[in-house]
Amino acid sequence: MTQDEALELLKTGASVFLTGRPGSGKTHTVNRYLEDLAEAGIPNAYTASTGIAATHGHGVTIHAWSGVGVKSALTRRDLDTIAGNRRLAGRIEKTKVLVIDEVSMLPARTLTLADMACRHVRATNAPFGGLQVVLVGDFFQLPPVVRRQSDDGMLQFGNDDDESDAAFAHGSAAWRDLDPTVCYLSEQHRQDDRPFLDILDAIRGNACTGVHRERLASRIVAHDTLPPTRTRLFTHNAAVDDINRQQLAKLDGELHSFPMTAKGAQFAIDALKRGCLSPETLALKRGAVVMFTKNDPAGRYVNGTLGLVEDFDPETGAPMVRTKSGKRIVAEPVTWKIEEGGTERASITQHPLRLAWAITVHKSQGMSLDAAVIDLSKAFEFGQGYVALSRLRSLQGLQLLGLNERALQVNPQAIEKDAEFRSAAEDALEALKRLGRKELDLRQQAFMEAGASGAADAGGTAYDVATLRQSHGKAYAPWTEAEEQELRRLHHVGESATAIAEILGRKPGAIRSRLKKLALIS
Repeated sequence: MTQDEALELLKTGASVFLTGRPGSGKTHTVNRYLEDLAEAGIPNAYTASTGIAATHGHGVTIHAWSGVGVKSALTRRDLDTIAGNRRLAGRIEKTKVLVIDEVSMLPARTLTLADMACRHVRATNAPFGGLQVVLVGDFFQLPPVVRRQSDDGMLQFGNDDDESDAAFAHGSAAWRDLDPTVCYLSEQHRQDDRPFLDILDAIRGNACTGVHRERLASRIVAHDTLPPTRTRLFTHNAAVDDINRQQLAKLDGELHSFPMTAKGAQFAIDALKRGCLSPETLALKRGAVVMFTKNDPAGRYVNGTLGLVEDFDPETGAPMVRTKSGKRIVAEPVTWKIEEGGTERASITQHPLRLAWAITVHKSQGMSLDAAVIDLSKAFEFGQGYVALSRLRSLQGLQLLGLNERALQVNPQAIEKDAEFRSAAEDALEALKRLGRKELDLRQQAFMEAGASGAADAGGTAYDVATLRQSHGKAYAPWTEAEEQELRRLHHVGESATAIAEILGRKPGAIRSRLKKLALIS
């Protein structure tokens, strides 16, 4: 499927899984669609599975956008809290199109929790509350980070070889309910180096031969021949930290140190420190390459934003960072905390920065590089080698420090699932062609007009919340426990959905959806 064909399908309002090889134009297609939505006046939200991915589209993580955070489950109280947060509920209600980028790195449960939040806030049982959802990604790339127990009882991260594909977003209940149309992009825009493309295709199919290995081996270089300014990618944080310390030591000028402060129960402080990307002691000089490690509530930066330390604030001493986009930010200290029942158990405070001359492969996903130094000698995860190598536009721009066999492998589940996605995409393309230009134009026009005036509900009727509430005072408002009790009573005495809707100030469809959710009707 071409980018233009995918765009035509997106404009019909269908929820879509947009996939394809690295460089096939997934991001470009999404950006074109977002521009069309903006021109039509249709509110949309660009989100991603990680902070670094969110920076590519100037968005936020799906965790932050939906209000689910890092929770592994949502209680009724959690959902009511989200619905009661005017800022969160307002943006979920306002949004008509939701984009979730780098969905390969999103755990199944997180997608389902975001779905639950949207349904609850928008008071409908339609998938994601009736939003058009655009899932973007490639399951040959890095898998989601999934918690598991190690032998010593500590929580670890990553995927075991035999882990169920339910860890992936496509194994979630939300994905099954949404049943997105698959758009598999077939074009290639990043690489035009045929031998290099052959290598990437071979890795993608777990079919590397001696020829492919020899071509990669020809790019291996010695450490002492490396250009000092070239981007470096490593599989492990320890190697990244070593490089960053060495580069910092080479800079002239005064060293500025910023110690982390903490308060609360020690075990909780330790947990916060393990999850914080900023070091306990942040050491910086003018000219240091840095990365932000936390999302800024004001939207100036997100976790993954890269920049250069230009100076230090003369009054506070805080680092003054120039981002790659040219924005100048004073990186004031921020706080990470753990709360239970509204009570703060522990907190740590630090400047939201870390050194970034070198970065991990995980942080590189979504980037395009003309040249890079890559060390794959200690690759440990399916897809690491594929992601790292596919960042480059040509084999000529690659300098390898090492390579192991794991770096040449992708998850076998991805290969099996890819065949399903390709078949589904072919069916979708055939269906698109059968529509004809006239019918396609009518569907696109109907969706765009409905989206501009008010979203389309599960039945396809355009609505405007403010207008609806003139006749249905509780339309799309969160349900209270008292309302549910009254709903149960009215249903028990035999009142119709229409009659109950009039009594409770809601739409008949909302009444039926709630009755289904409460298992009172099938």
